[in-house]
Amino acid sequence: QRSPMADSAFFTPLNHEALLAVRGPDAAKFLQGQLTCNLNYLDERTSSLGARCTPKGRMISSFRIVQDGDGYLLALASELLEAQLADLKKYAVFSKSSLADESAVWARFGVSGGDGALVSLGLDLPQQADAVARANGLIAIRLPGGRAELWAPAAQADSLQARLAAQLPEAPLNDWLLGQVRAGIGQVFGATRELFIPQMINLQALGGVSFKKGCYTGQEIVARMQYLGKLKRRLYRLALIDGPLPEPGSALFSPVHASSVGEVVLAALRAAYGAVPVVGGAANGRPTSSRWLPRRSVPSCWKDACPPARVCGSNSGPWLSFSRAPASSPRAVLNSRRACSASTWRPWLRSPA
Repeated sequence: QRSPMADSAFFTPLNHEALLAVRGPDAAKFLQGQLTCNLNYLDERTSSLGARCTPKGRMISSFRIVQDGDGYLLALASELLEAQLADLKKYAVFSKSSLADESAVWARFGVSGGDGALVSLGLDLPQQADAVARANGLIAIRLPGGRAELWAPAAQADSLQARLAAQLPEAPLNDWLLGQVRAGIGQVFGATRELFIPQMINLQALGGVSFKKGCYTGQEIVARMQYLGKLKRRLYRLALIDGPLPEPGSALFSPVHASSVGEVVLAALRAAYGAVPVVGGAANGRPTSSRWLPRRSVPSCWKDACPPARVCGSNSGPWLSFSRAPASSPRAVLNSRRACSASTWRPWLRSPA
């Protein structure tokens, strides 16, 4: 069960990710031809989300990238690191750059609602998403929703954790992942490798895709989808009424469709809810341009099909409020192929038998 901390200030170690370092005189040039984000926009005060794609535009990793010294640090799912290192090293031999696993060199913490703790560490972090503040070897990165990532040299890990614990309660990783779900930040894991193009997890809406930079692997497919294609799958939020927490890549089914309507991108547990965020496909196959599905775009079948549910507005999009809700439920980010094709579509999904 999730603790109540997810709705209050807390910190948590980010031990589910690894750090890939690319360093050297040609590090920026080398990565510019490999990644979806534009490294020309990165500096000591700015970070970015990004991805690395196959020639067909499918993401083989997603990450947060930060400039550090003579190179860059990429935080990505731990299970992807070994394959990414081996693959990138094949191309790095043609440039003056080196790659290494620096996961043991750094300690990383997620901080939610803890700006006071950051200030006590000498870090005056701006509120703008992706902003970076540095002090005494520490790196703080702003995330949406009043959250921040705090990176520190491994030698400072114990003392830093103690200072954070003196000001904030420590929460499980689930609470941090719940914040990622709420912010609409998807991520590629081992089970979802080569499953999505960047737009399918709304990466372009979070600044993780540049359409003004030069060529990179997969750029033609990604750009064509942006300007000429018709995206039929997009990231939305979903609350499951019951059942176990779905793993990333799990296929999801609606009661009226024999085939999968989408896959889980990221999921976390949430306790005792009254308002449940909606996750589904683009209405009638037409993706919206905003990060969240606006209330006016909610398909009529979502509103009419299920009497116990009602649609209500909020700052972050449409929500469903259920008259009967269990004490806890999984909450997930889903990549969906379609919203509904029948008036009997229900705003909950079931796992295959």
